[in-house]
Amino acid sequence: MLALFKNINGDKALWAVVALLGLFSFLPVYSASSNLVYVVGNGTPIGHLVKHAVFLIFGFGIIYGIHRIPTHFFKGLSLIAMPIVIVLLVITLFQGNSVDGTNASRWIRLPFVRFQTSTLAAVVLMIYVARYLTKIKDELITFKASIVPLWLPVFAVVGLILPANFSTAGIIFSMVLMLCFIGGYPLKYLAGIVGSGLLALTFFILVAKAFPDAFANRVDTWENRYENFINGEDTEADYQIERAKIAIASGGIVGRGAGKSVQKNFLPQSSSDFIYAIIVEEYGLAGGIILMLFFLFLLFRIVVIANGSATTFGTLLALGVGLPIIFQALINMAVAVELFPVTGQNLPLISSGGTSAWMTCLAIGIVLSVSNKMHKKSKANLNIDETNPLEILSGQL
Repeated sequence: MLALFKNINGDKALWAVVALLGLFSFLPVYSASSNLVYVVGNGTPIGHLVKHAVFLIFGFGIIYGIHRIPTHFFKGLSLIAMPIVIVLLVITLFQGNSVDGTNASRWIRLPFVRFQTSTLAAVVLMIYVARYLTKIKDELITFKASIVPLWLPVFAVVGLILPANFSTAGIIFSMVLMLCFIGGYPLKYLAGIVGSGLLALTFFILVAKAFPDAFANRVDTWENRYENFINGEDTEADYQIERAKIAIASGGIVGRGAGKSVQKNFLPQSSSDFIYAIIVEEYGLAGGIILMLFFLFLLFRIVVIANGSATTFGTLLALGVGLPIIFQALINMAVAVELFPVTGQNLPLISSGGTSAWMTCLAIGIVLSVSNKMHKKSKANLNIDETNPLEILSGQL
């Protein structure tokens, strides 16, 4: 065990905040899982807790393994993984799973778990885009030259995710645009891409509305969620968000106490999409703000690591895979307080679920890989003897 800790490298503050979030997640998951047990009739609270523990242990194993990989290896891995991801997305889209007649094809069933391919696709695509932007950073960028190597894979991934999961497709597309902006891709070309994306989305919606039986999609679900969000009236479709607001309002400043949530028995997604509402109900406004601050500190460390990277690829890689974690967390919290339409995005490192947690851990491992390289270079420049505490102290000073 001591040898394992000695081999943990990279940004220690990032390791700490991720570990604290993972440990804290056991409390709300154990509490909220009672809804699955006593209302849905699925398993036992201890069973759900053990399952969550297994997912997290495996996830931290992913972080440990990935953070040991040299950063430049991810360039080649993204080229290999991109066609594999597209094939997986095609299989997922056409596997035929549906809920109430709408397309819910988001998972591939594996022997022990359902694998959500869009989460893997998001990480791989961001690495791929970071690699491409690094490759062309010293070249004259033309829109025509970037269509096939950059935008064709982006639109392929987003287009395959879109019919079943609009929110994830929107987040991925937004994060790609953000990374391209940071990477110096010309604004006039980005404006054209945004316009093309909006036209493609409009065309897709019109076709889906004109031929509702031609292919499975969730356009009606998106439309209903948006209308329910802007109309300001309480309807049957607003059941979950209203329960979430009741949970938050009843939490007060310090909350009801750990495990004492009432609304967890009425929120169908209390352990996943709406777990933030349960956290605020049990730990109050103070707990909700502290949790938000943890994610903001995670953002701070990601930006510090990106800024400290000696290579353009390291900077873009850390931002590309790290910022979507924070973006997703803020969206989840915004949905719980009705600042954003219901999206189905869970709270990273907190909500129950396997593949989403694993892909978050994969992204964190990549960010730690960037910081690992940065720290190794810093030590080499300082020529510090790690066995001599005085040299370590002097090097830090």
